[in-house]
Amino acid sequence: MNRLQYESSPYLQQHAHNPVDWYPWGDEAFAKAEKEQKPILVSIGYAACHWCHVMERESFEDHEVAAYMNEHFVNIKVDREERTDVDHLYMDALQVLTGQGGWPLNMFTTPDRKPFFGGTYFPPSRVYSRASWREVLEAVRLSWAQKKEEVIHQSEQLLQHLNQVNLQEGGSGALPQKKADFEAIVGQLLSQADEAYGGFGMAPKFPQTMSLSYLIQYYYSTGDNKALQHALFSIDQMIGGGIYDQIGGGLARYSTDAAWLAPHFEKMLYDNALFLELLSDAYQVSGNEAYARIIEQTISFCIRELSIQGKGIGFYAALDADSEGVEGKYYVWDYDEIQSCLPGISPELLAYWDISREGNWEEKNILNLNGLDAEKRNQLLADEGFKAELEAAQKILLEFRSKRARPLTDTKILLSWNALMVTALAKCAKALKSDHYYELAKSNLDYLLATFNVEGQWFRNFDGAKATIKASLEDLSFLIRALLVAGEYLQCYEYISAAKHLSEFVEEQFSDEQNVFYYFSNKMEKDIVLRKIETYDGALPSVNAVMAENNLMLSKWFEEEALQQRSLHMLQSVYAKAQHYPGSHGYWNKVLMQQVLQKTLVITNAGQKEYDELVKYQYWPQVIIALKRPDTIQTLPLISQKPDRPGEEFYYCTQFLCHAPEAEAQKVFSKIKIGKMLE
Repeated sequence: MNRLQYESSPYLQQHAHNPVDWYPWGDEAFAKAEKEQKPILVSIGYAACHWCHVMERESFEDHEVAAYMNEHFVNIKVDREERTDVDHLYMDALQVLTGQGGWPLNMFTTPDRKPFFGGTYFPPSRVYSRASWREVLEAVRLSWAQKKEEVIHQSEQLLQHLNQVNLQEGGSGALPQKKADFEAIVGQLLSQADEAYGGFGMAPKFPQTMSLSYLIQYYYSTGDNKALQHALFSIDQMIGGGIYDQIGGGLARYSTDAAWLAPHFEKMLYDNALFLELLSDAYQVSGNEAYARIIEQTISFCIRELSIQGKGIGFYAALDADSEGVEGKYYVWDYDEIQSCLPGISPELLAYWDISREGNWEEKNILNLNGLDAEKRNQLLADEGFKAELEAAQKILLEFRSKRARPLTDTKILLSWNALMVTALAKCAKALKSDHYYELAKSNLDYLLATFNVEGQWFRNFDGAKATIKASLEDLSFLIRALLVAGEYLQCYEYISAAKHLSEFVEEQFSDEQNVFYYFSNKMEKDIVLRKIETYDGALPSVNAVMAENNLMLSKWFEEEALQQRSLHMLQSVYAKAQHYPGSHGYWNKVLMQQVLQKTLVITNAGQKEYDELVKYQYWPQVIIALKRPDTIQTLPLISQKPDRPGEEFYYCTQFLCHAPEAEAQKVFSKIKIGKMLE
């Protein structure tokens, strides 16, 4: 047993029995490396990573290889989902060194943590042009022994380069204001669209929910049907593909092929939260009941398989891709197995799920709907007898599958990913008019506020007993957004005040020297050699884009011009990159549109019952709606500064002007142009 046995991360615990003398990230390891003047191996992965497991079995469990590592290196294991700041730094270094990235990430550093060589997966024996892990270890050891000064010099140069790349300049140019400005961005984004299968680019294909959400928002604001059609087509292809679990619900991390058939089978909480948010928008603009069904099925999956004790309060990080050492074994089906579970299964259902004796993936069957065209699927679903067979078969197969060896659950609870889930639940509640989902959103938000703030200090992780890692910008920016969304939708304005208080903490602890962007890590963190400023969307939205949105929303609630100016400066600084590389700036482009279109509507003397339907369920994504209720003290400036006069009044403000108060709702609502906001 090595030192990882004392760690809370399931990923680190997986490596606790390795013969490698692993250290967790911390001062003890660096002190040892400094004292013994050994290079450090920082090996980064996560619990649901297939190739991380493969390299562990092949190399880290090999006693001879482990002995070599222990003799010549100080070896550190990092869970990338716990220490995202460490992962970002060394992933950037890897991409500079090799032009590629991914996990496992194996980075060699000097004793003072500066990277000098790295790679991803290395096999136990040389394969084609890929060196073996033992060859890599020997080459690094030899370089350190014979060329230490040169290696140290190269590491310093690499760090200087990373620091230079990290510098962000403030902007002062014009921002997009008209439809034509955004049309160019959408045109650039759609030039990368896969018109055959949906999504963007070729395999491997990720959901890219931020870009699809932007297309829906663009359609909503302009009426441009082409943007909407690609977004909906992409969603249809995903929910019909193998990337979506047709039996149990939930989206896998990505597809290994262009047609969304064969996923990398791990399921991440953040992917499903972001997908739920996308589906809620898609349902509200399209009315397609299939999206409502997928929302319900995906939330059921998250509660059943990812929440603490299946109760829906507090969500675990992920489900592994592997079971019994085989990727996807839990999810795929033999033809004979299907026949055994469902004797008498109809030919129509076999065709609907693309099931055949020869299989559609490695002689197995990944259930998917894309083997039939949409018209044929709709015809089948219009048949009540077929629908009854389908629903019964899903229940039978789900019950049968639950008895298989289950993939590992990564049981760490992360603040940022759970905050994404709160936002998703609130948005799905609005879309489906579900008080139950609203209650889940509120219960989860209260759980986060109670669990991740310990004696005034915010933390990122929780293992059911303790929190150990300080919160990053990812955690706090996503939490602020969850507070703003839930606060507005539930009319719980104490959440809005909490969001403002938290944003002031972020301003103090994370702001860069120019007061434009925010660093990923707290200024009090001293254990990384470079604080990163992250401005690109990856699997998660850019944390600075989320902060730009948060500042914009807070500027409306608190009527503070400084917050709006901070948001505008951030947008100005990114606008050029967002134009040229829209695929990695989907969230920024959404906020760029919001800064033009964001409106406020305050309703005074509003009773809860009369306005539940308006406030809870009306889809006006670019209008903040607030209620000033009789006999209720409100301290938020947006609400409190509206006069108390008898009868309902509606106060509607756009970007640069406020309309005269109205006593009739319809006169105000007619001013909120749906589908033609950008001219």
